[in-house]
Amino acid sequence: MTRRAWFFGTYFVVLAVGVSAAVPVAPRLLWNSTASVPVGLYRLRAEGGLHVGNLAALRLPDRLALLLSERGYLPLGVPLLKPVAALPGQTVCRADGGITIDGRPVGDALTSDHRGRPLPVWRGCHCLMRGEIFVMNPAEPRSLDGRYFGPLPASTVMGRAIPIWVTTGRTATSHDERPHPLLLLPPLQ
Repeated sequence: MTRRAWFFGTYFVVLAVGVSAAVPVAPRLLWNSTASVPVGLYRLRAEGGLHVGNLAALRLPDRLALLLSERGYLPLGVPLLKPVAALPGQTVCRADGGITIDGRPVGDALTSDHRGRPLPVWRGCHCLMRGEIFVMNPAEPRSLDGRYFGPLPASTVMGRAIPIWVTTGRTATSHDERPHPLLLLPPLQ
């Protein structure tokens, strides 16, 4: 091989590595091992709209992400997977610890976590506007979700999380266990 071929070969390899390192790419696969949704591998689908019941991958607002990190619920920078419970036009209420959507009871909120620390509280009714979303897992009474932090900006949605391979059981059977939350895998090529 000639020097010129070596030079251009090396040049293009270095260029490709440099470009791939400089261009931010959103993760395409998410691993969940929390108790809120089934443990397993999920594919992130960013395009298309969300519907009630879809599983959303969320990048939480900084203040909320910091609270969850400080309490050991979810590390900073790790997306939260939660079912979509309400969309614009629906009314979400929290009164006396009970959560309703369009007047229908969907769950209760706890007052403290497994260590006795008070959980965030919001009160009243809120009709979701365009650009808002409410996430909640009514099947998991201890899920840290909208029952504690209320509606979220739709801009927090990274996309729909579609199960690729999930178990029927849960990794964390109690909040005293400290499972690794979500592991981000590199994008698919």
